[in-house]
Amino acid sequence: MPSSVPGRGKANGSNGHGRSAGLHTVEIAAPAEAATSTGDDASLPGARHRYRVEEVNRALARALGRPRTVLDVGCGIGLNGAWARRNGARVTGLELAPTALAAARTRLDEVLAVDIRDPAALARALAGRKFDVLLFGDVLEHLVDPGAVLRSLLGYLEDGGHVLVSVPNVAAWPVRLELLRGRFRYTESGILDETHLRFFTRETLTDLVGRAGLEVLRLEHNPMLVRAAKDLILRWLPEGGAAEPTALSESLAYKLYELAVRPLEDVVLRLAPDLLSFQHVVVARKPPRQGRLGLTVGLLTMDEEESVARMIAEVRSHAPDAQILCVDSSTKDRTPDIARSLGARVLRQVPPRGHGPAMELLMYEAARQSELLIYLDCDFTYPPSYIPIVRRLVEEEGADVVNCCRTRTRPAAMPVPNYLANRAFAALAHALHGVPTVDVHSGMRAYRTSVIRAFDFVGDGDALPIDTLLYPAKSGYRVVEMPIDYDERVGVSKLRKLAGTVWTFARLAGAFRIGGHGAARFERR
Repeated sequence: MPSSVPGRGKANGSNGHGRSAGLHTVEIAAPAEAATSTGDDASLPGARHRYRVEEVNRALARALGRPRTVLDVGCGIGLNGAWARRNGARVTGLELAPTALAAARTRLDEVLAVDIRDPAALARALAGRKFDVLLFGDVLEHLVDPGAVLRSLLGYLEDGGHVLVSVPNVAAWPVRLELLRGRFRYTESGILDETHLRFFTRETLTDLVGRAGLEVLRLEHNPMLVRAAKDLILRWLPEGGAAEPTALSESLAYKLYELAVRPLEDVVLRLAPDLLSFQHVVVARKPPRQGRLGLTVGLLTMDEEESVARMIAEVRSHAPDAQILCVDSSTKDRTPDIARSLGARVLRQVPPRGHGPAMELLMYEAARQSELLIYLDCDFTYPPSYIPIVRRLVEEEGADVVNCCRTRTRPAAMPVPNYLANRAFAALAHALHGVPTVDVHSGMRAYRTSVIRAFDFVGDGDALPIDTLLYPAKSGYRVVEMPIDYDERVGVSKLRKLAGTVWTFARLAGAFRIGGHGAARFERR
């Protein structure tokens, strides 16, 4: 009989927690009274379970970013947590079903046998610990009081940390069709899994998360299109336990589906997510507190011997408590040696791979060790005297990203063709994505580093600043754009105009996959 606790018999194996997007089967032996307690078998020592199909929850994985630490609640066999671990996170799982526990321990850094409904047990297991991300992959629908469990775990979340919740969508079109036919039948798995105690729509999910005291940022979705043919797919799978649970998701056919069909499904479901989604995934966070933050000032350098010493001195005069992080691609001069001798931390990118990879390295290294990153070019085009102003916008006024804008009007130091190109790119970003910026390529910005960790920015090529501005703006973060002086540079420009233009168009196109259209919390100063 199906039993009752966060993690088993879920709607979905696309959640990486031992569920298979409605394609698995379940065998559970447990006391009858357990079936009415919490909606899951994971808390029952000795419970038996088997899933025919296990897969990563793609929408959940896409929303994970690159956190430092993850608490995977009801982790199942650990597929989602393993995804986060591949991106550099240390992942702790909570699970009680013995077979899932054993499998998860081969994939995650640690797995704790803890009943998530028991605050005292959680306190004993997690005392003094904080995580960047709490992950609930198809867990809450199995609980009598999902809000209470969610709230009880928020004490283990860092200030500004993120919560990712995936639940099956009871308003999906196959369920609606069955209701029109007068049917509401529980099944062994899927949206109407017989162990589900709660049912969610997009609205009720966001309401649950908001009432827990979290700030809802955006929603992602897994499609209910090809997945609606699950019964046909199951007929092709080996019967019994012969097939490995991950065999389907590791097959060539599945990989071709992910490569060629799933992207099209993601586009289509955006037209009617309430109807066409199999699962809703909400991305939320604990609202960050105001106050002083540990600051890293980042510099990208390449043959900056003429300016680096004076720049470091200027930075220290305006932010004496800041750590200075220099990512250097110099091959001809003493820039890294000078920076290191003046107390800056220096990371080398040799041989040089370009601006994008250097910026990626700078941002994630700062996000690993600090709460706030302010970066600026090392050639004095952006005055370091703005650092205290930018810092105040984040620490005292609650901005998540500050974009220092050069191009409200044309600065004398910027050639007319460069100014016109920048304004054209910004206008295109506004038209395509609804983000009313006038400077997508600014070389001076500030980031609350929890926002950096919330995304998986890939620096290949040029024009990474487009992603690092548009993604947060479209995902519900507060972005402030303020005007700034733009001065004559010290040294020679390293701008690659043709490559930068090509990559700008590529990144503007690629930004459609993140968030919605528009930036409700974008503010111009």
